[in-house]
Amino acid sequence: MSKQLKGSLMVLAAGIAWGFSGVSGQYLMAHGVNVNLLTSLRLLLSGILLTASVFFRQRDKLVQAIKDRKTLVSIALFALFGLVLNQYAYLSAIQYTNAGTATVLQYVTPVIILAFVCAKYRRFPTAAELVAIILAIVGTFTIATHGQIRELAITPLGLFWGLFSAVTYAIYILLPAKAIEKWGSLIVIGLGLLIGGLIFPIVIQAWKYKLSLTGGNLLALFGLIFIGTVFAYTVFLKGTTMVGAVKGSLLASVEPIASVILTVLIMGDRFFAIDVVGMFLIVLAVIIISLKNLVTLKKQEKIQR
Repeated sequence: MSKQLKGSLMVLAAGIAWGFSGVSGQYLMAHGVNVNLLTSLRLLLSGILLTASVFFRQRDKLVQAIKDRKTLVSIALFALFGLVLNQYAYLSAIQYTNAGTATVLQYVTPVIILAFVCAKYRRFPTAAELVAIILAIVGTFTIATHGQIRELAITPLGLFWGLFSAVTYAIYILLPAKAIEKWGSLIVIGLGLLIGGLIFPIVIQAWKYKLSLTGGNLLALFGLIFIGTVFAYTVFLKGTTMVGAVKGSLLASVEPIASVILTVLIMGDRFFAIDVVGMFLIVLAVIIISLKNLVTLKKQEKIQR
């Protein structure tokens, strides 16, 4: 098996695992687990597992990062304004809609980042970028209204949390960029999850909520925390080192598709044809942006040669 194929399969597996984690979260909330407790468990347990994994692989580098006060402050800000807000918003979006819809709405993130970049550098979007922005807006409108301007097809809270999760996901991507460049993704994300997992449960007093440890709930927790977080991040990062970050992000677009399919198969939710159209438009917008970035990257590589 070639390195490119192996890396591509690993990234696709990570995308499917992320899709499965959303459905696991939906299952848990449908079976009585409060969103506050679920967010706390995902942050804390994932943080412990990822940080422990880094400790055994890159102990010296992890210790150096913890001793660097500037790095710790940066990771703490990322934990609170990126990880905590994003995890809570995403799970809340699932609670008020379903895993498939919430995941697709969160995938508006690349368009938000694109708009931020255009504003920052005071430039207009290219033709391809403009098409992607229009597709994302039309796709979101289609999912939210089913084409009926005067009424929503999903709950207002579902739409709010879905779009807010996209905004917080953009923060999640942009905020830790320098720290990740210096220390690596696993160290930054692991410590960020751990910090968020220690602070958020105290703030919302997670011990007030009950957790029913049935066989189904335990399996869903395993899917949410181990498969959808620890496994997904580790495999995705390994895969992107083989295929490159831009191609990796393109292949990871399988996540919303997997999430929709798994939501139907596992939770039995129904989607209308117009929902599928809206979701297709958003995923297409993400693919266009990723392909444009891939073309730009190849042009830069040719110039450097």
